[in-house]
Amino acid sequence: MANNTIDKDQPQQRVSWRTILGLGLIPVVLLMVALAISLVMTGKVQAQNFPSKPLRIVVPNAPGGGADLTARAVGQRLSETLGQAVVIDNKPGAGGVSAGESVAKAAPDGHTLLLISSGTAVSASLFKNLPYDTLNDFIPVAPLASFDLAIVVQEGSRFKTLQEFVAYAKANPGKLNVGTPNIGTTQNLAAELFKSAAGIDIQIVPFNGTPAVINALRGGQIDAGLDILSPLLAQIKAKALYPLALTGEKRSRVMPEVPTAKESGVPGLVAASWNGLAVPAKTPREVVLKLNREVVAALNDPGVKKKLEDINLEPIPGTAEQAQQLLVNDIKRWGEVITKAKIAQQ
Repeated sequence: MANNTIDKDQPQQRVSWRTILGLGLIPVVLLMVALAISLVMTGKVQAQNFPSKPLRIVVPNAPGGGADLTARAVGQRLSETLGQAVVIDNKPGAGGVSAGESVAKAAPDGHTLLLISSGTAVSASLFKNLPYDTLNDFIPVAPLASFDLAIVVQEGSRFKTLQEFVAYAKANPGKLNVGTPNIGTTQNLAAELFKSAAGIDIQIVPFNGTPAVINALRGGQIDAGLDILSPLLAQIKAKALYPLALTGEKRSRVMPEVPTAKESGVPGLVAASWNGLAVPAKTPREVVLKLNREVVAALNDPGVKKKLEDINLEPIPGTAEQAQQLLVNDIKRWGEVITKAKIAQQ
């Protein structure tokens, strides 16, 4: 009877090149190698010829805001260095969904870019059925800028520090309220994060935008507001509003005297916002790298840097991988906040 067992003490047979040849596998291997080389060369050729037409940056915000001004400042510099016009296409509303969808469906050649932000990460958890996959349908190109959020009160308020506000909230559950822009905005979710990180019971009151928050604060309708620092600066400088703390990792360049929430006894409240650029998935790696180099150069340009700093944005030149990590981290962070706060998906 034939012995079909394998003797462990005998050396295992190896497939020789002669066997491979006999099986006809060499043509398959060569085809795979040739295909890989072809893809690499195609990507390099595309990068060398890029851009071959005007670029379009789709911004999921109205003209005039921080996101729009960032895109325009960087876009103008890119048009100079790349030799092609850069068109800013504003598509506000719907949590940035329509803007994201238009870029996800665009040709993956690097000529159509999406301005991504903390809001992009929020939408990933806030909407039940997005027409795209936030992490798989886009390739982040580079981070652009970060900007602080601030917790402010009316000038003359009983609260002079964040510690005093938190202490009063703990001693008087449900008595204080904090105003923010609409439900689901980064500012609104940052207020929810403040609530849980500080362990306080406060009411979060959503308003239709920053001007409404400011009016409610100045009118004494709310005890505090949490919003992006930039549009609050004029009110702070005019002594109409008073900043208790900022929510970034470090103190602001424009208001170094104001402590962070971490320094004020709420270490879990770190919620600076950011924005960046992304392209459709399947865009050649070489094109992504070329765009990244140009964006980093633009952010390091003294003129662009000054434009961003003048509107209280902090340029953050970085790699495509760093932009990806910002997006991944924020999706996780805000997803947890949305779940904990029991905010209904839209």
